[in-house]
Amino acid sequence: MPSAEGVKLGEVKFAGTLLAAAALALPSPATAAPLICIDPGHDATPDLSLERIGPGSTIYKIKDGGGAPGEAKVVLQIGFKLRTLLLNRGYRVAMTRTTNEFTYGNRGNIARARFCNRRGAALMLRLHADGSTDSSRHGVSTLYPAWHAGWTDDILPQSRRAARLVQARVVAATGAKDLGLVRRADLTGFNWANVPAILIEEGFMTNPTEGSRLRHPRYQWKVARGLARGTGDFVPLP
Repeated sequence: MPSAEGVKLGEVKFAGTLLAAAALALPSPATAAPLICIDPGHDATPDLSLERIGPGSTIYKIKDGGGAPGEAKVVLQIGFKLRTLLLNRGYRVAMTRTTNEFTYGNRGNIARARFCNRRGAALMLRLHADGSTDSSRHGVSTLYPAWHAGWTDDILPQSRRAARLVQARVVAATGAKDLGLVRRADLTGFNWANVPAILIEEGFMTNPTEGSRLRHPRYQWKVARGLARGTGDFVPLP
């Protein structure tokens, strides 16, 4: 297992520079369009096995608690719509899952980050929807990594900028309540990422009104358009 001293899954950090190990590199032509990695959160089946929260960490978290009721299906539907919009704009797109189950690597959040790392993604978009015991809660928020030396220091400034741009566009496209940006130190998918990474909570599945909207294709297109526009703001095409 890599140590916490700046080593991430076959990649080496030296003097603040990230050097991808040749065995993990998936090179693309210099003229290729930017690749956006879409990560629809959760699976239809929860996975309560554990994985390290960050490289070399002694803290472990479960891989997938299952999310809010209906979340895994909804975010996958939005992910497909977002993929269509981004491809139409000229981006390259990779999705961590296109079925009800995530099957890459060890099937946890380390594997989700590694999937995007290996493809040299210009941005990792983690798609989620929120849940709460308070059914009146509603709105959209975007999470970004907290600073941690050797884990997120290389991706934090870009991730924070991406979060701000995408949050603004999703709120404008949907009219949802703006719950702002949230810095998170405890998300495995951030701590193992070597590419800019954000997590969008696209609304509350547990709010009767918002949950109904999130399940409707017309509203899903609104969310997807906001995500695509925010992505374009952060990763302009050449």
